[in-house]
Amino acid sequence: MIVDSHQHFWDPSRGDYGWLEPGSPLYRGFQPDDLLPLLRKLEVEATILVQAAATPAETDYLLQLARPRAWILGVVGWVDLSAAEAPVQLAARACEPRFVGVRPMLQDLSDPAWILKHEVSAGLQAMQSEGLVFDALIRWRQLPTITELAERYETLSMVLDHAGKPPFGDRCVWRDWETQISRLARQPNVACKLSGLVTEVPGSCEKLWVDRCVDTVLDHFGPERILWGSDWPVATLAVEYADWLHYCQEYIRQRCPTYEDAIFGGNAQRIYGVACMGF
Repeated sequence: MIVDSHQHFWDPSRGDYGWLEPGSPLYRGFQPDDLLPLLRKLEVEATILVQAAATPAETDYLLQLARPRAWILGVVGWVDLSAAEAPVQLAARACEPRFVGVRPMLQDLSDPAWILKHEVSAGLQAMQSEGLVFDALIRWRQLPTITELAERYETLSMVLDHAGKPPFGDRCVWRDWETQISRLARQPNVACKLSGLVTEVPGSCEKLWVDRCVDTVLDHFGPERILWGSDWPVATLAVEYADWLHYCQEYIRQRCPTYEDAIFGGNAQRIYGVACMGF
């Protein structure tokens, strides 16, 4: 059973996707009917839908898409964790069966350590109490911040998106990324997604760098804390859905074949607290 732990839907006409630029191949609607044929063809039975706009309205929109579709197991949405009413909002969101987590878009903030500020603590404590998952969308230099966050909130389940966006092709700082991944992985409440990697690789960079990234993540997090995700449709800028899935399947079958079911489905269901119901 394959669960895609990281995919998106959006409609630019809604007006809250500030990072989408007109003229980009991504500047169009991506809807469930666009993805479903791919899932069926590749025998991917379910997905986790992840926010792409820092607004509560987009989270409502994603939940509307998810509710009638059994194959969308959960939604990782957005809540302003610094707002005074964040604990109340999180408690209300947690009553929605499909709402499974929150993803503040930390990579885009001017303060790389914003999530450690005092005004965010009540929201994080509420997430912890409600059993919601924290998805960390960061750039690799923010890894120490996420490590400190995991140390502060030991029972907050956290998932590192896109392996922290490693510095592919940069030999001078690659070791720094590996060191920070090692430190973060020591926190037992943190897992890591094999997602969104190829889009971070410079055009002149060898595929070997992706292999090195996957090896590093597996070595430090272990297969019990790795989730596979497509990052569709963003990843289509660099790789086809089928090609990324098959690459990861072949790699895992070589490295740790007994954990294939866990990495490609079981871990996502356990960490997000969802059960696959199929199409």
